[in-house]
Amino acid sequence: MLSVHSSPIGELGTKNTGGMSVYVREVAQEMGRRGHLVDIYTHLNGSEQKQIVHLYDNVRLIRLKAGDNGNVNKLALYGHLNDFFKELEKFKVRESVEYDLVHSHYWLSGRVGSWAQERWKVPHVFMFHTVGAVKNSTAGSEKEPELRTAIEKYLARKCDRILVATDKERAHLVRHYGARPETIGVVPCGVNLNLFRPLDKIASRKQLGFAQDELVVLFVGRFAPLKGIERLLEAMAHLKHHQQLRLVIVGGDGNSTPESQRLQELSRELSIEDTVTFAGRIEQYRLPTYYSAANVLVVPSYYESFGLVALESLASGTPVVATRVGAMESILREGETGHLVNNGSFRLLADGIETFVSRTHVPSADAIRATVRRFSWANVASAMIGEYAAVLRL
Repeated sequence: MLSVHSSPIGELGTKNTGGMSVYVREVAQEMGRRGHLVDIYTHLNGSEQKQIVHLYDNVRLIRLKAGDNGNVNKLALYGHLNDFFKELEKFKVRESVEYDLVHSHYWLSGRVGSWAQERWKVPHVFMFHTVGAVKNSTAGSEKEPELRTAIEKYLARKCDRILVATDKERAHLVRHYGARPETIGVVPCGVNLNLFRPLDKIASRKQLGFAQDELVVLFVGRFAPLKGIERLLEAMAHLKHHQQLRLVIVGGDGNSTPESQRLQELSRELSIEDTVTFAGRIEQYRLPTYYSAANVLVVPSYYESFGLVALESLASGTPVVATRVGAMESILREGETGHLVNNGSFRLLADGIETFVSRTHVPSADAIRATVRRFSWANVASAMIGEYAAVLRL
Protein backbone atom coordinates (compact mmCIF):
# COMPACT_ATOMS: atom_id res chain seq x y z
CA MET A 1 0.00 0.00 0.00
CA LEU A 2 1.12 3.54 -0.76
CA SER A 3 0.05 6.46 1.43
CA VAL A 4 2.83 8.87 0.60
CA HIS A 5 1.60 12.18 1.99
CA SER A 6 -0.24 10.92 5.09
CA SER A 7 0.90 8.36 7.62
CA PRO A 8 -1.77 5.90 8.78
CA ILE A 9 -0.55 6.46 12.32
CA GLY A 10 -0.43 10.26 12.07
CA GLU A 11 -2.32 12.55 14.43
CA LEU A 12 -5.97 12.37 13.39
CA GLY A 13 -7.72 15.68 12.91
CA THR A 14 -4.59 17.50 11.77
CA LYS A 15 -4.29 18.98 8.29
CA ASN A 16 -3.18 15.91 6.33
CA THR A 17 -4.50 13.15 8.57
CA GLY A 18 -8.14 12.16 8.45
CA GLY A 19 -10.45 9.41 7.31
CA MET A 20 -8.05 8.13 4.66
CA SER A 21 -5.43 7.31 7.29
CA VAL A 22 -8.01 5.39 9.32
CA TYR A 23 -9.08 3.52 6.18
CA VAL A 24 -5.53 2.48 5.28
CA ARG A 25 -4.70 1.39 8.83
CA GLU A 26 -7.89 -0.56 9.50
CA VAL A 27 -7.97 -2.37 6.15
CA ALA A 28 -4.29 -3.31 6.49
CA GLN A 29 -4.90 -4.66 10.00
CA GLU A 30 -7.76 -6.85 8.78
CA MET A 31 -5.63 -8.09 5.87
CA GLY A 32 -2.85 -9.01 8.29
CA ARG A 33 -5.26 -10.91 10.53
CA ARG A 34 -6.17 -13.08 7.55
CA GLY A 35 -2.55 -13.93 6.80
CA HIS A 36 -1.88 -11.47 3.96
CA LEU A 37 1.44 -9.63 4.09
CA VAL A 38 1.08 -5.85 3.85
CA ASP A 39 3.76 -3.16 3.60
CA ILE A 40 2.51 0.44 3.85
CA TYR A 41 4.89 3.09 2.47
CA THR A 42 4.75 6.73 3.57
CA HIS A 43 7.22 9.62 3.55
CA LEU A 44 9.70 10.07 6.39
CA ASN A 45 8.56 12.99 8.52
CA GLY A 46 11.44 13.82 10.82
CA SER A 47 14.84 12.14 11.14
CA GLU A 48 14.02 10.74 14.59
CA GLN A 49 11.40 8.33 13.27
CA LYS A 50 12.12 4.65 12.81
CA GLN A 51 12.15 3.57 9.19
CA ILE A 52 10.28 0.31 9.82
CA VAL A 53 7.41 -0.01 12.30
CA HIS A 54 5.63 -3.31 12.82
CA LEU A 55 2.04 -2.13 13.19
CA TYR A 56 0.13 -5.41 13.40
CA ASP A 57 0.57 -9.07 12.59
CA ASN A 58 1.90 -9.24 9.01
CA VAL A 59 1.70 -5.43 8.59
CA ARG A 60 4.69 -3.08 8.39
CA LEU A 61 4.83 0.71 8.04
CA ILE A 62 7.90 1.81 6.07
CA ARG A 63 9.01 5.45 5.98
CA LEU A 64 11.06 6.62 3.00
CA LYS A 65 12.88 9.88 2.29
CA ALA A 66 11.02 12.52 0.32
CA GLY A 67 12.42 16.03 0.20
CA ASP A 68 13.94 17.38 3.40
CA ASN A 69 12.24 14.76 5.59
CA GLY A 70 10.15 17.38 7.34
CA ASN A 71 6.57 18.56 7.10
CA VAL A 72 6.35 18.91 3.32
CA ASN A 73 3.37 20.64 1.71
CA LYS A 74 1.32 18.12 -0.28
CA LEU A 75 1.86 19.87 -3.59
CA ALA A 76 5.58 20.41 -2.89
CA LEU A 77 5.82 16.69 -2.18
CA TYR A 78 5.03 16.00 -5.84
CA GLY A 79 8.50 17.21 -6.86
CA HIS A 80 10.07 14.54 -4.63
CA LEU A 81 8.00 11.56 -5.76
CA ASN A 82 10.67 10.31 -8.16
CA ASP A 83 13.21 10.24 -5.30
CA PHE A 84 10.62 8.50 -3.12
CA PHE A 85 10.16 5.79 -5.76
CA LYS A 86 13.93 5.32 -6.03
CA GLU A 87 14.07 4.81 -2.25
CA LEU A 88 11.20 2.36 -2.54
CA GLU A 89 13.02 0.32 -5.14
CA LYS A 90 16.21 0.32 -3.06
CA PHE A 91 14.28 -0.93 -0.04
CA LYS A 92 12.52 -3.58 -2.12
CA VAL A 93 15.84 -4.92 -3.41
CA ARG A 94 17.50 -4.79 0.00
CA GLU A 95 14.62 -6.71 1.59
CA SER A 96 14.36 -9.14 -1.36
CA VAL A 97 10.60 -8.66 -1.41
CA GLU A 98 8.23 -9.04 -4.34
CA TYR A 99 4.67 -7.70 -4.36
CA ASP A 100 1.63 -9.30 -5.96
CA LEU A 101 -0.31 -6.05 -6.05
CA VAL A 102 0.09 -2.32 -5.38
CA HIS A 103 -2.76 -0.38 -3.77
CA SER A 104 -2.26 3.39 -3.75
CA HIS A 105 -4.29 5.97 -1.83
CA TYR A 106 -4.74 9.57 -3.06
CA TRP A 107 -3.32 11.04 -6.26
CA LEU A 108 0.28 11.54 -5.06
CA SER A 109 0.51 7.88 -4.11
CA GLY A 110 -1.24 7.00 -7.36
CA ARG A 111 1.59 8.57 -9.35
CA VAL A 112 4.13 6.41 -7.52
CA GLY A 113 1.85 3.39 -7.95
CA SER A 114 1.72 3.94 -11.71
CA TRP A 115 5.52 3.77 -11.85
CA ALA A 116 5.50 0.56 -9.83
CA GLN A 117 2.82 -0.84 -12.13
CA GLU A 118 5.02 -0.21 -15.17
CA ARG A 119 8.36 -1.23 -13.64
CA TRP A 120 7.27 -4.27 -11.62
CA LYS A 121 4.55 -5.53 -13.97
CA VAL A 122 2.04 -5.94 -11.16
CA PRO A 123 -1.62 -4.83 -10.94
CA HIS A 124 -2.24 -1.34 -9.61
CA VAL A 125 -5.38 -0.61 -7.60
CA PHE A 126 -6.03 3.07 -6.92
CA MET A 127 -8.42 4.68 -4.42
CA PHE A 128 -9.25 8.37 -4.87
CA HIS A 129 -10.62 9.19 -1.38
CA THR A 130 -11.49 12.64 -2.75
CA VAL A 131 -11.79 13.76 -6.38
CA GLY A 132 -9.99 16.96 -7.34
CA ALA A 133 -12.42 17.91 -10.11
CA VAL A 134 -15.36 17.60 -7.71
CA LYS A 135 -13.62 19.73 -5.08
CA ASN A 136 -13.04 22.41 -7.72
CA SER A 137 -16.73 22.47 -8.59
CA THR A 138 -17.83 22.59 -4.93
CA ALA A 139 -18.61 25.82 -3.14
CA GLY A 140 -16.49 26.43 -0.07
CA SER A 141 -13.62 24.27 -1.25
CA GLU A 142 -10.00 25.28 -1.73
CA LYS A 143 -9.18 24.97 -5.42
CA GLU A 144 -7.06 22.01 -6.39
CA PRO A 145 -4.18 22.52 -8.88
CA GLU A 146 -4.51 21.50 -12.51
CA LEU A 147 -1.61 19.11 -11.92
CA ARG A 148 -3.76 17.04 -9.57
CA THR A 149 -6.77 16.80 -11.88
CA ALA A 150 -4.54 15.91 -14.85
CA ILE A 151 -2.89 13.07 -12.94
CA GLU A 152 -6.22 11.84 -11.57
CA LYS A 153 -7.62 11.74 -15.10
CA TYR A 154 -4.58 9.72 -16.19
CA LEU A 155 -4.92 7.33 -13.26
CA ALA A 156 -8.65 6.88 -13.87
CA ARG A 157 -7.83 5.45 -17.29
CA LYS A 158 -4.52 3.73 -16.55
CA CYS A 159 -5.03 1.74 -13.33
CA ASP A 160 -6.10 -1.88 -13.35
CA ARG A 161 -8.85 -1.13 -10.84
CA ILE A 162 -10.25 2.04 -9.30
CA LEU A 163 -11.92 1.99 -5.92
CA VAL A 164 -14.33 4.56 -4.50
CA ALA A 165 -16.39 4.65 -1.31
CA THR A 166 -19.81 5.42 -2.83
CA ASP A 167 -21.81 5.07 -6.04
CA LYS A 168 -21.91 8.86 -6.11
CA GLU A 169 -18.11 8.98 -6.38
CA ARG A 170 -18.18 6.44 -9.21
CA ALA A 171 -20.56 8.71 -11.14
CA HIS A 172 -18.19 11.64 -10.53
CA LEU A 173 -15.27 9.74 -12.06
CA VAL A 174 -17.25 8.80 -15.13
CA ARG A 175 -18.46 12.38 -15.56
CA HIS A 176 -15.28 14.32 -14.84
CA TYR A 177 -12.53 11.94 -15.96
CA GLY A 178 -14.17 9.68 -18.50
CA ALA A 179 -13.48 6.58 -16.41
CA ARG A 180 -15.12 3.37 -17.59
CA PRO A 181 -17.77 2.27 -15.07
CA GLU A 182 -16.73 -1.39 -15.33
CA THR A 183 -13.24 -0.54 -14.03
CA ILE A 184 -14.59 1.07 -10.84
CA GLY A 185 -15.39 -0.89 -7.69
CA VAL A 186 -17.28 0.50 -4.68
CA VAL A 187 -15.92 -0.38 -1.25
CA PRO A 188 -17.37 1.70 1.61
CA CYS A 189 -15.63 3.01 4.68
CA GLY A 190 -15.92 1.03 7.88
CA VAL A 191 -16.07 1.62 11.60
CA ASN A 192 -14.32 -0.03 14.51
CA LEU A 193 -17.33 -1.44 16.38
CA ASN A 194 -15.17 -2.47 19.34
CA LEU A 195 -13.96 1.09 19.88
CA PHE A 196 -17.04 3.06 18.86
CA ARG A 197 -19.90 1.91 21.04
CA PRO A 198 -22.50 3.62 23.25
CA LEU A 199 -21.21 4.80 26.61
CA ASP A 200 -23.22 6.15 29.53
CA LYS A 201 -24.23 9.71 28.60
CA ILE A 202 -24.28 11.04 32.17
CA ALA A 203 -20.83 9.63 32.92
CA SER A 204 -19.46 10.85 29.57
CA ARG A 205 -20.67 14.40 30.20
CA LYS A 206 -19.28 14.40 33.72
CA GLN A 207 -15.93 13.22 32.42
CA LEU A 208 -15.81 16.00 29.79
CA GLY A 209 -17.15 18.71 32.07
CA PHE A 210 -20.46 19.30 30.25
CA ALA A 211 -23.60 20.14 32.23
CA GLN A 212 -26.21 17.40 32.30
CA ASP A 213 -28.96 19.75 31.09
CA GLU A 214 -26.98 21.10 28.14
CA LEU A 215 -27.95 20.20 24.56
CA VAL A 216 -24.60 19.25 23.07
CA VAL A 217 -24.03 19.64 19.32
CA LEU A 218 -20.79 17.99 18.15
CA PHE A 219 -18.48 18.52 15.17
CA VAL A 220 -15.52 16.21 14.53
CA GLY A 221 -13.11 16.78 11.65
CA ARG A 222 -10.27 18.70 10.10
CA PHE A 223 -10.34 22.50 9.87
CA ALA A 224 -10.65 22.69 6.09
CA PRO A 225 -12.98 25.08 4.19
CA LEU A 226 -14.93 22.24 2.56
CA LYS A 227 -15.90 20.93 6.02
CA GLY A 228 -18.38 23.81 6.37
CA ILE A 229 -17.59 24.75 9.96
CA GLU A 230 -18.39 28.40 9.26
CA ARG A 231 -21.98 27.65 8.32
CA LEU A 232 -22.33 25.44 11.38
CA LEU A 233 -21.32 28.44 13.50
CA GLU A 234 -23.88 30.54 11.62
CA ALA A 235 -26.52 27.88 12.31
CA MET A 236 -25.69 27.99 16.02
CA ALA A 237 -26.05 31.78 15.98
CA HIS A 238 -29.50 31.27 14.42
CA LEU A 239 -30.36 29.08 17.43
CA LYS A 240 -29.24 31.51 20.13
CA HIS A 241 -32.73 31.42 21.61
CA HIS A 242 -31.91 27.89 22.84
CA GLN A 243 -29.93 28.93 25.89
CA GLN A 244 -28.92 25.35 26.72
CA LEU A 245 -27.25 24.68 23.37
CA ARG A 246 -23.48 24.08 23.32
CA LEU A 247 -21.38 23.43 20.23
CA VAL A 248 -18.27 21.31 20.75
CA ILE A 249 -15.71 21.39 17.91
CA VAL A 250 -13.19 18.56 17.89
CA GLY A 251 -10.23 18.72 15.51
CA GLY A 252 -7.47 20.98 14.26
CA ASP A 253 -3.79 21.34 15.05
CA GLY A 254 -4.37 23.42 18.18
CA ASN A 255 -6.17 26.60 19.18
CA SER A 256 -3.29 28.84 18.10
CA THR A 257 -3.32 27.86 14.41
CA PRO A 258 -4.63 30.38 11.82
CA GLU A 259 -7.59 28.11 11.01
CA SER A 260 -8.63 27.81 14.64
CA GLN A 261 -8.09 31.52 15.28
CA ARG A 262 -10.29 32.36 12.28
CA LEU A 263 -13.13 30.16 13.56
CA GLN A 264 -12.83 31.54 17.09
CA GLU A 265 -12.99 35.08 15.71
CA LEU A 266 -16.13 34.19 13.73
CA SER A 267 -17.78 32.80 16.88
CA ARG A 268 -17.05 36.13 18.60
CA GLU A 269 -18.47 38.09 15.65
CA LEU A 270 -21.64 35.97 15.88
CA SER A 271 -21.79 36.53 19.67
CA ILE A 272 -21.79 32.80 20.43
CA GLU A 273 -18.27 32.44 21.84
CA ASP A 274 -19.63 31.54 25.28
CA THR A 275 -21.52 28.54 23.88
CA VAL A 276 -18.77 27.18 21.61
CA THR A 277 -16.03 24.90 22.92
CA PHE A 278 -12.91 24.30 20.81
CA ALA A 279 -11.71 20.98 22.20
CA GLY A 280 -8.70 20.70 19.88
CA ARG A 281 -7.33 17.47 18.52
CA ILE A 282 -8.57 14.45 20.47
CA GLU A 283 -6.95 11.01 20.35
CA GLN A 284 -9.18 8.51 18.59
CA TYR A 285 -9.61 6.28 21.64
CA ARG A 286 -11.25 9.25 23.45
CA LEU A 287 -13.74 10.08 20.69
CA PRO A 288 -16.45 7.61 21.83
CA THR A 289 -16.81 9.67 25.03
CA TYR A 290 -17.49 12.80 22.96
CA TYR A 291 -19.96 11.02 20.67
CA SER A 292 -21.80 9.53 23.66
CA ALA A 293 -21.94 12.88 25.47
CA ALA A 294 -23.52 14.62 22.47
CA ASN A 295 -27.18 14.94 21.53
CA VAL A 296 -26.32 15.09 17.85
CA LEU A 297 -23.30 15.10 15.52
CA VAL A 298 -23.40 17.60 12.65
CA VAL A 299 -21.68 17.04 9.29
CA PRO A 300 -22.02 20.45 7.56
CA SER A 301 -19.58 19.64 4.74
CA TYR A 302 -19.72 20.92 1.18
CA TYR A 303 -18.09 17.70 0.01
CA GLU A 304 -17.14 14.32 1.49
CA SER A 305 -16.06 11.19 -0.33
CA PHE A 306 -17.80 9.17 2.39
CA GLY A 307 -18.08 10.84 5.82
CA LEU A 308 -16.45 8.46 8.28
CA VAL A 309 -17.34 10.48 11.40
CA ALA A 310 -21.04 9.85 10.75
CA LEU A 311 -20.43 6.10 11.01
CA GLU A 312 -18.47 6.59 14.24
CA SER A 313 -21.28 8.65 15.74
CA LEU A 314 -24.00 6.19 14.77
CA ALA A 315 -21.94 3.26 16.09
CA SER A 316 -21.74 5.21 19.37
CA GLY A 317 -25.54 5.57 19.40
CA THR A 318 -25.70 9.28 18.54
CA PRO A 319 -27.84 10.62 15.64
CA VAL A 320 -26.45 12.74 12.82
CA VAL A 321 -27.62 15.88 11.01
CA ALA A 322 -25.78 16.17 7.70
CA THR A 323 -25.70 17.76 4.30
CA ARG A 324 -26.24 15.42 1.34
CA VAL A 325 -22.58 14.50 0.95
CA GLY A 326 -20.72 11.23 0.68
CA ALA A 327 -22.65 8.23 1.97
CA MET A 328 -25.07 10.20 4.15
CA GLU A 329 -28.13 9.28 2.08
CA SER A 330 -27.39 5.57 2.40
CA ILE A 331 -26.36 5.39 6.07
CA LEU A 332 -28.89 7.77 7.68
CA ARG A 333 -32.51 6.85 8.28
CA GLU A 334 -34.45 10.07 7.92
CA GLY A 335 -36.17 11.11 11.14
CA GLU A 336 -34.83 8.10 13.04
CA THR A 337 -31.05 8.07 13.09
CA GLY A 338 -30.53 11.38 11.37
CA HIS A 339 -31.68 14.21 9.17
CA LEU A 340 -30.47 15.24 5.70
CA VAL A 341 -30.22 18.95 4.93
CA ASN A 342 -31.21 19.60 1.33
CA ASN A 343 -29.15 22.60 0.25
CA GLY A 344 -26.77 23.17 3.14
CA SER A 345 -27.93 26.67 4.06
CA PHE A 346 -27.22 27.57 7.66
CA ARG A 347 -30.95 28.09 8.29
CA LEU A 348 -31.84 24.57 7.14
CA LEU A 349 -28.89 23.24 9.11
CA ALA A 350 -30.23 25.05 12.18
CA ASP A 351 -33.71 23.60 11.60
CA GLY A 352 -32.27 20.09 11.45
CA ILE A 353 -30.28 20.58 14.64
CA GLU A 354 -33.30 22.04 16.43
CA THR A 355 -35.47 19.09 15.38
CA PHE A 356 -33.11 16.54 16.84
CA VAL A 357 -32.15 18.27 20.07
CA SER A 358 -35.83 19.02 20.80
CA ARG A 359 -37.18 15.51 20.19
CA THR A 360 -39.02 13.83 23.02
CA HIS A 361 -38.82 10.37 21.48
CA VAL A 362 -35.36 9.23 20.43
CA PRO A 363 -34.38 5.71 19.32
CA SER A 364 -32.18 3.96 21.84
CA ALA A 365 -28.44 4.14 21.38
CA ASP A 366 -28.37 0.40 20.70
CA ALA A 367 -31.05 0.76 18.02
CA ILE A 368 -29.07 3.51 16.30
CA ARG A 369 -25.88 1.43 16.49
CA ALA A 370 -27.61 -1.60 14.97
CA THR A 371 -28.15 0.30 11.70
CA VAL A 372 -24.40 0.44 10.95
CA ARG A 373 -23.22 -3.01 12.05
CA ARG A 374 -22.79 -3.98 8.40
CA PHE A 375 -19.96 -1.45 8.13
CA SER A 376 -17.51 -3.40 10.27
CA TRP A 377 -13.93 -3.27 9.02
CA ALA A 378 -14.05 -7.05 8.67
CA ASN A 379 -16.80 -6.67 6.07
CA VAL A 380 -14.91 -3.87 4.32
CA ALA A 381 -11.77 -6.02 4.17
CA SER A 382 -13.75 -8.91 2.71
CA ALA A 383 -15.01 -6.62 -0.04
CA MET A 384 -11.49 -5.36 -0.63
CA ILE A 385 -10.11 -8.88 -0.90
CA GLY A 386 -12.82 -9.60 -3.47
CA GLU A 387 -11.61 -6.62 -5.53
CA TYR A 388 -8.00 -7.79 -5.26
CA ALA A 389 -8.91 -11.33 -6.26
CA ALA A 390 -10.74 -10.07 -9.34
CA VAL A 391 -7.72 -8.00 -10.41
CA LEU A 392 -5.37 -10.91 -9.82
CA ARG A 393 -7.89 -13.24 -11.49
CA LEU A 394 -7.78 -15.67 -8.57
